Amino acid sequence: MKKLLLCVVIAASPLTAMAAGGHGPAGCGLGTEVIFKHADEWHEHVLAAFTNTLGSSNQTFGMTSGTLGCSDANGPLASGVDIFIDNNLEQIAAESSTGEGETISALSELIGVGAQDEAAFKAALKTNFDQIFTSTETTSNEVYRALVNIMSSDAKLAKYLG
Repeated sequence: MKKLLLCVVIAASPLTAMAAGGHGPAGCGLGTEVIFKHADEWHEHVLAAFTNTLGSSNQTFGMTSGTLGCSDANGPLASGVDIFIDNNLEQIAAESSTGEGETISALSELIGVGAQDEAAFKAALKTNFDQIFTSTETTSNEVYRALVNIMSSDAKLAKYLG
């Protein structure tokens, strides 16, 4: 068990040092902000760092979106968009394929897309469906990144990334 913990610490150290940014030894992410929120023992910090970096890609997602305690990262979309996508992934996929639906309307509103550009937002989801949902295993993180890329390349939608 000690060897396993030592390996985790050694493997996570470079990643955590780069991402810590004032968030303590484990950096920002799900491990620090939710699971081990009040960590004060060394092993809790190790487990939080593992959760943040090696156990999943939530630290990268947090840094991209500016959530999970990674707000210094200034993610391009408003806080909460990542959670909304994660909680509604299947419905977003279904509605994106047609460009219609309440869930993508709510997503548009959460991002802050103005009423005058909502139709363009929905059309972009429909047109770029294959780039957003590349497989049945597409994760919410991949959807988020694809959405940012699509919006940044559209003149009407790029202004909402800001």
